[in-house]
Formats: sequence, structure tokens, C-alpha cells
Amino acid sequence: MIQTPVRAPRANAIAERFVRTVRRECLDRMLILGRRHLVAVLDEFVDHYNTHRPHRALDQVPPCSSAPFELMASVDTGRLLRADRLGGVIHEYRLVA
Repeated sequence: MIQTPVRAPRANAIAERFVRTVRRECLDRMLILGRRHLVAVLDEFVDHYNTHRPHRALDQVPPCSSAPFELMASVDTGRLLRADRLGGVIHEYRLVA
């Protein structure tokens, strides 16, 4: 875990961008019922964010991925498998072998 320095505006901007992403892609589409539910939802989203979601700054590769990420524009849609996360709020697409 990297702690944000107290007076580092650039570090604060990075944290604020992540918070905006979590709100826009996840929390604005769900009704959170309590603290345990919030922790469970955030754990699931962080797992999705770090292992599946492509990041523009990393050349469309997820941060914790060892395999290169294939662009979906060049893939036949008949070979895709869709997995829903968080009850269908987030969709992940993978190639069928």
C-alpha cells in the first residue's frame, strides 16, 4: 500500500481520479446497504480494476496482468465469453479458447 503524502498535489490528483472512477463505474449504479456491503463491493471492484480493466497509461494492459491485452476491435465477437461482476454492473469479456 502506498500512502499519499500530506502536501503532494499530484499524489492527491491520482487518488481523486481513482475515487471518481469507482463512483462513476460502480457506486453510482448500486444501492449500498451497509459497511460490510460497501467493503465487499469495493473489494470486487478493485480486483476488477487491477486484473481486468485496461489502463490507457499502461498501453491498454491491466496493472496486475502478465499476459498482453488484445484489442477487442480485431477479435471475432463469436469467440468472446462475457462474465458479469457485481450482479451485472460490470462486464468482463474474455476470448474463448
